[in-house]
Amino acid sequence: MDFSWTEDQLEFRNSVLDFARNELNNDVRGRDSRSEFDAEGWKKCGAFGIQGLPYPTEYGGQGADVLTTVLAMEALGQGSKDNGFLFSLNAHMWAGTTPIARFGNEDQKQRWLPGLCDGSLISGQAITEPDTGSDAYALHTTVKKDGDSFVLNGTKTYATNAPIGDLMVVFASIDRSKGWAGLCAIVVEKGTPGMEVEAHYDKMGLRTSPMSGLSFNDCVVPAENLLGKVGSGMMIFNHSIEWERSCILASAVGTMERKLEECIDYANQREQFGQSIGKFQGVSHKIAEMKTRLETSRLLLYRTAWLRDQGKAKAIDASMVKYYISEALVQTCLDAVQIHGGSGYMTETEVERDVRDALSSKIYSGTSEIQLNVIARHLGL
Repeated sequence: MDFSWTEDQLEFRNSVLDFARNELNNDVRGRDSRSEFDAEGWKKCGAFGIQGLPYPTEYGGQGADVLTTVLAMEALGQGSKDNGFLFSLNAHMWAGTTPIARFGNEDQKQRWLPGLCDGSLISGQAITEPDTGSDAYALHTTVKKDGDSFVLNGTKTYATNAPIGDLMVVFASIDRSKGWAGLCAIVVEKGTPGMEVEAHYDKMGLRTSPMSGLSFNDCVVPAENLLGKVGSGMMIFNHSIEWERSCILASAVGTMERKLEECIDYANQREQFGQSIGKFQGVSHKIAEMKTRLETSRLLLYRTAWLRDQGKAKAIDASMVKYYISEALVQTCLDAVQIHGGSGYMTETEVERDVRDALSSKIYSGTSEIQLNVIARHLGL
């Protein structure tokens, strides 16, 4: 297991870091207060090649391995303060594009992947419903075959990118009596009659990432939009959620490094009782713990990415990286507020926003409690 980087990989990481710092920090504080998505930043990412990083070159992707991809996503998190924007990027890649890249037929790949890779199309996933959350497979949304079409009826909630999405991977049941064996995954495109995008949700954090509900009322979708086979929805979801859990918090590792750098600078500059506050153990120990959490998070992330590249990753690996980094991220952001004191609580210093953004990491892609359940189950408990 070798995590040493080639010169090309390090050069690429630095280019992503510079790109993020220079292009993805436009009025973050203002857009956060307005819950405004950075559409121009999205186009810039598409031109740079971010959205297409792990996807085949024949469909417009970059063909990068998983380790290189998470290295780039980590650099984005270090360079950009717009956590909501990065969350939308991750949702687009892991929840929306990956199922099409893995389970789409040739026509579907040719139809959608080039636009998804160059940023001209935005995707997401819709599985959560008002009465389902952690019980992901207990879906009430139904799909029925009708000639050359499928008809969807039901309601989805908490769908990231839904207000701006060009297509959503929607999960529905074709036979509820079969439980998970009756699930289907269908790509529903923007403007499809019978699909209504509900009002944009106001959120505690990740405000620059658009989110809303979706309702389907006799929504007729062409049969060729079905991913995989009828009844293969659970397999498709499990595949995409493992990729998501493995990679979505790579940007968070970059955020943790950014917070560490900010806190070191502040602790060296801020003076109390005749010396910099970094000289006090109450502060220096917090920063030492932040560094330790960063490096352990990074190693777990790289290990999981390496296992994915080798085709050896399991559900327990994805759950461990998702659980550990989300918990580490929240604690690091809380410590950053404590180190900055009163100024850390003020919006103008932009420290408190990272706390608000970080808290959701313990909920999305499966709560920390669900991750622990998965880990325990794989241990035979």
